[in-house]
Amino acid sequence: MVETWRITGQAEIDGYVGSRVELAVRLINALATPFQHGRAVTPPASGDDRLAAVRAVQQHLTVHPAASLLTPADADRLAGIAAELRPVFAAGDGLADAAAGLNDLLVRHHAVPNLHGSPANPLGLSFHRPDADPVDAWAADMGTALAMVIGVGQAARLGACQAGKCALVFFDTTRNASRRFCGLSCQNRAKASAYRARRRG
Repeated sequence: MVETWRITGQAEIDGYVGSRVELAVRLINALATPFQHGRAVTPPASGDDRLAAVRAVQQHLTVHPAASLLTPADADRLAGIAAELRPVFAAGDGLADAAAGLNDLLVRHHAVPNLHGSPANPLGLSFHRPDADPVDAWAADMGTALAMVIGVGQAARLGACQAGKCALVFFDTTRNASRRFCGLSCQNRAKASAYRARRRG
């Protein structure tokens, strides 16, 4: 899980936003990324395989409490949502188009700030309705969290690996937003590639 990243100055809200951005990152990387660490990969294509990938994502994050009720059909919908969210990362000059797509997703999945709670649990902020199905809840939460990052001028923190043949995305929580790679292995590959290019040149 990402470290709390200060977007509002309120630790609980920032932590919620950060966790939903990280959920988007993990879903995109699991369901909608054709290259990873220098190799072509085939994203899961069947509902059952996608559901297994989503459940693997769930092991790393605390997400919507109804997540255990997801079906293969839900996983297919989440794969589509992951593909829709992918352009938001490393959008560059295409940020306006990516934002338009994100706005459309927020409308379709009924994103709305909402306080959820029960007699046994304190009220907490969510970005989906209490009666939303798990897929709408995940889409609304992820979409709103990404919109908040973009809306405070921090779109550059939504990055994609710059190493060759790697399309993994990430949430850059470094102090100066300087991250360029998904991880150390791709950073080392890029350095080695640059070194070989210098030797040849």
